[in-house]
Amino acid sequence: MMNRVKVVICGKTYTIQTEESPSYLVKLSKELDKRINDFMDQNESASVTTAAVMVALELMDESAKNVADVDHIRAQIKGYVEEASKAQRELAQLKKENEELAGKLEESKA
Repeated sequence: MMNRVKVVICGKTYTIQTEESPSYLVKLSKELDKRINDFMDQNESASVTTAAVMVALELMDESAKNVADVDHIRAQIKGYVEEASKAQRELAQLKKENEELAGKLEESKA
């Protein structure tokens, strides 16, 4: 279901159609507004457009780094799964060998 949500960023009202919840979109817009205003406070000569572009670049950088982190974690998990699978195969082989040796021991006692 599409929602129409009004948000205010840097004093300008935007109406956005989204499938996201209105509260989520308002939360995002408040964070964006804060970041843009913080940038402008630190760079007094920056225009809203410049601040928006710089914040957008910062957000894209964060996003790219997060994607890289997720990819790294996936690779680690894949490695752990492969190690666990190998350990299970080795355990099964050792159990089989143990059973064979236990059988031979019983035969030698008889």
